[in-house]
Order: sequence, then C-alpha cells, then structure tokens
Amino acid sequence: MSVAAPLTLSARNLIRRSGRHEIIRDISLELRHGEVLGLLGHNGAGKSTTMQMLAGALSPQSGQIIICGHDMICKPELAKAHIGFLPETPPLYREMRVDDFLLFAAKLHRVLPTQITHYLSETKRRCGLQNSGNKIIGTLSKGYQQRVGIAQAIIHQPEVIILDEPTVGLDPSQIRDIRALIRELGDTHSVILSTHLLSEVASICDRVEIIHHGRLIYSDSSEQMQQYGYQPGFIVTLLAPPTLAELQAIEGVQQVEPLSDTQFRILYAANTPPSTGSDPGSKLLELAAQHGWQAKQLVPLQARLEDVFMQITQDEEERV
Repeated sequence: MSVAAPLTLSARNLIRRSGRHEIIRDISLELRHGEVLGLLGHNGAGKSTTMQMLAGALSPQSGQIIICGHDMICKPELAKAHIGFLPETPPLYREMRVDDFLLFAAKLHRVLPTQITHYLSETKRRCGLQNSGNKIIGTLSKGYQQRVGIAQAIIHQPEVIILDEPTVGLDPSQIRDIRALIRELGDTHSVILSTHLLSEVASICDRVEIIHHGRLIYSDSSEQMQQYGYQPGFIVTLLAPPTLAELQAIEGVQQVEPLSDTQFRILYAANTPPSTGSDPGSKLLELAAQHGWQAKQLVPLQARLEDVFMQITQDEEERV
C-alpha cells in the first residue's frame, strides 16, 4: 500500500463576499507534494478570487487555509514563506533587467545572501532564462515575460506554487513551453493553477477541481474526468449495411444511430469487456465478414473534454 505524499495546502470552507453576494461559497480543497492541481471553470466562476485567497492576497470572510502546517490567518508570514504566487497579470518591473528583478524578488523572499547566487542560477535554468539576465524585461516577448513571472514565484524554492491563468494570452509555441515548465515544477513542488483551457488540464494536471458560480462542483483525477458520463461506442462504415434492427440485435449494443446510408454510431454498455473478442465491435466485424456487410472502418468514440465539462456543469445546474 503506497503512502500518500505530504499535504502542503489545505483549504476548508472558504467564503468570500462582496456586499451581500457570496463570490466564493464554502470551497474546500487539498494539495499534496509532487502534484499539479487544475482549478477549472468559466471566466467569472471565482477562480482568481480563490487563488488570491490561497496565496494570502485576499482574506476569506470565513474558513481556514493551512500552508505546510502554518495557518494563513494566525501566522501569515510563516505560511506565505512557503508560497510562490504568479497573479494573472505578472508583477513585473518592466524597466528592470531580468537578473536585477529576480535578485530583488529573492531579497523580498528573504533568501540568504549565501544562497542568492545559486538560487538565481537554478531558477534561470529551470525557466529557460540563462541568456536573458541582462535584458530589460519590457523588451522581452510576452512568453519570456511570463517565464520571468514564474521565475519570481519560484526564486525562493517554495513548496507551494500558485499560478493564476499562467498561459493566458500566449501563442501556441509559448503555451507549450510554459506547460512543460509547469509539469517539471510539479515533479518537485506542489502546483495549483487556474485555467479555463481544457487542454491545459489534459496536458499537465494530475487532478481537477471544477468551480462553478463560486462553488466546487467536481473533484477527481484528470483521467477520471475524461470518463465522466462517457458511454463507450464506435462509428462504423458498412458499404452494404443490414437493417438497423439487425445491428441493434448484436449482443451488448444499446443504441444504433444512422449518420448516413453507410455510417452508424453504435453505443454499448460501459461494463462490456473491451477488446476480448466478445465486445460489440468484434462481434460486428465478425458478422460483417459472414454476411457481406463490407465493413470499411470502425473508429472508437472518444470523450471530448469540452463535452465532459459542459456535462458536469449542466448536471450541476439541474441539481440546483
């Protein structure tokens, strides 16, 4: 039996109000060492407010936040010392050189003078900034400015890294590079990031929390999320197809939907054994060979994250 990684962040029953309106409603979540957690939701769902509370930039009206054993309310300096935070808009001094800015950030985080040179070198290596130390931040591309933003968040080697929309506004190449960096950070730190990009979840997150109208409505691994509400099936092309009744009669088949005269979407039970020779796909191909249905293509259905996300939020709307 594997031992769970140490808990680095624990939030319990967080509530944040604006006037009489609850922006964040009773949110609880946990983060463990070596884990990348994605906080997913539509724009305006409450992601940034939650991230700012976890980072200590906003105080909840009620609830508790524990960072590496330190209470954010009772011992904020001790708790924040274990956090690296990148807001949605990176807190950069555009007129400073990269090295000067990172040294400034290191001193703010109280890195010991004997460690600063090593920390600066290591941080620049991890963020791909080795050749950018003497460059003015304002002259860098947006992707490299984002790297500097992440660098200031990790210069003191914090246990918990909080990234609010870390790839927003970047081009595809820059997004790929930043995601690779975040995934690397997740191997040795705890990372929580907010995003409205479903591809972000699939590529770098171990777990997913979905926030909707200020409430957490879903929590599971990214793999399990992709299977939410998913019914297995396939699309098959039959040049000489039988009747729909004959396709429906195949053992395990639950639904047959004609897409054209020769193409059909076929759904079957989720507990049907896969690829054992007894699943509906194998049976259909066997029958097609016997009866001359001329099967040309059989493509398994795959759940799209966009459809899964919409299904989860729609199910929540129906419950409320």
